[in-house]
Order: sequence, then structure tokens, then C-alpha cells
Amino acid sequence: MTASIASLTTRRIRVPLSRPWGPDVRDLSLVEVVVEDADGAQGRGFSWTPSIGAAAVEAHLANDITAFAVGRDADAATLWHPLWVHLHEGGSGGITTIAMAGLDLALWDLAARRAGLGITDHLGRRHETATVYGSGVNLHYPLPELVAQAERWVAAGFEAVKVKVGSPDLADDVARIRSVREVLGPDRGLMIDANQRWNLEQAERAVGELSAFDLTWIEEPLRADDLAGHVALRERIDVPIALGENLHTRYRFAEFIDAGAVDLVQPNIVRVGGITPFLEIASLAASRGVDLAPHLLLELSAQLALALPGEHLVEAVEDASFEALGALASPSPVEVDGSLVRTTGQPGLGLHFA
Repeated sequence: MTASIASLTTRRIRVPLSRPWGPDVRDLSLVEVVVEDADGAQGRGFSWTPSIGAAAVEAHLANDITAFAVGRDADAATLWHPLWVHLHEGGSGGITTIAMAGLDLALWDLAARRAGLGITDHLGRRHETATVYGSGVNLHYPLPELVAQAERWVAAGFEAVKVKVGSPDLADDVARIRSVREVLGPDRGLMIDANQRWNLEQAERAVGELSAFDLTWIEEPLRADDLAGHVALRERIDVPIALGENLHTRYRFAEFIDAGAVDLVQPNIVRVGGITPFLEIASLAASRGVDLAPHLLLELSAQLALALPGEHLVEAVEDASFEALGALASPSPVEVDGSLVRTTGQPGLGLHFA
């Protein structure tokens, strides 16, 4: 029988970005969560926000979530849905699910450690390696710096890369993507990410011009929650649509998939609430024949991708892994070699923050 949760403690951590994601995104915020059960065993998880919201996430964990969780069984899969129902009046996603992820991840870490396994093997390993693609938050990069980044990706051995688009002048996007394609050559995959910068007409025009560069997908071309817009755009363009980093519940993923709005979903494991709902979303996508590629969080996303049936691309943002940022107090649970990522044998999630 699972022991009960005896305590939950939090610690807020600021992690400076060595390569800023823009003028207003120069660090990441983490809220580390440590759960201890009645037997004295501990599990470590975390919540994550790129720039804002960490104080609210920590407060939600320290108050509402702790009050509900302490004394209940330390089992992530059985606790998640009752907790979500309890918190629902405060919002079904966003701060709610981001905070819930901290507890969910800590409980999965606790269970895997108790079993003496890393999380991939605890969930059930399906693969020894997964394919990673090079990614960068680079819309603010001058063209020579973007080209240099693409050259680094090629030198590192990546077979696919992703570049930001959405410049005020579409001609600049065309010039930038043309230059990246020239560096990549014809055989590497090229994805673009607009980060919600276009309306329907702008997106149709932009993708129409950029599709000349043989695009694997266009990511978040419209406002993330614009379901009708994505349905309409998918009917007008030939490039597959990817989205999901800003969808926060499996219900929203089901709506977008069933409406025919998306070709590939990209759940962020923390934003959706942790491993428990991520696995539900992955199962949903598989049942509907929709591809899935987890968003960011290399060390966590890679471990889960290795436990899913089918092949799933893993995003490797340049200089933004927890290891590269110096945020870990123990060896990384994954290692990237060329275009492949594998686990290193660390117990649990393998994420102990400095």
C-alpha cells in the first residue's frame, strides 16, 4: 500500500539564461517541490515558468495544494484528478496546472526511486534513443547570428531544426528562412515557429511564401486558443500545423484534435500539470492518429519520449537545458550525442537542482 504524503516543501529558483530569449526573458523561474511520505522517503519535482508567475505558482503549492495533498496517498495517478477538481474554481489551467505539475512530478520521482529505477524504466521503456532537433528562441537575432546558429546545429549533427518567424516585415522572415535553408541543405528538416504573432490572413500569406523552403511544420501561427482560426488555416495551407505548448488541459487538446485544427501536438509537461496528464494527452493523440513532440524541458521530455510507443521528436533549445544552464546539482539524466538522446541511469527523474 502506498504511504501517505507527510509534507510538501517548496523552493523558488531563478536560473539566468546564458542566451536570452529576448529583451524581457533573461532568466527562467523554477519552483522546486520536495514531497516526503510517511515512511520518510522523498521525491523531487518542479514547476517552471519562463519569466513570470513563479510567485503565484509557489503560493498555490504552499497553500491550496499542500492543504489538499497532505495525508492522502502518495500516488500521482490517483491524486491528480481529485486535486484538479478541487482547484478547478481557481482556474482549470495556467497557474493551476503549472503548480500541480510540481507535486505530480515529485510523486512520480518518489515512486521511481522507491522502485530503484529511472522514470523511463519505471513507466516502461519503449526505446533506447530518441531523435532531438535543434531549436532556438532567435527572432531577435541579427541575420548573421541566426546563420551562425544554424551552422552550429549542422556541426552538432542535428537532422532537423526550428527557427522563429513573425518579423514585422514578411520579407525579413523570407530572407532569414532562405538563409537557414541554405545552411541546412535540402535533406535536413526545417520547422518554423510564429509564437502566435499572426492573424488568419497574415498566417495564410506568410506560410504561402515560406512553404517554398520545404517546411516540416508551422508552429503556433495564430493565437493559441483560436480553435476556429486554426481549423480555417489548416484548410488553406499545405504545411502541417503544430501547437499545444499553450494548451493546459487534455480537454483542450481533445477539442483541437477532434476539430481538425492540428497535425502535431506539443504538450509542455509542466504546463499541462505533470506526467499524469501528459500520458493521457499522448494516449489521446495516438488514438486519433495525431503526432506528438513534447515542448521544451529536454531532460524531462526526452525521458518520457523514450517511454511512449512510436517515434517522437525531442526539442533541444540551444544553451537552455538545465545542465547547460548550470542548474543541476547532480549529473543530468540524459545525454545528447549528435541527433540522438539517451538516458544516463539516474534514479527517479534525475533532476536535483542546485
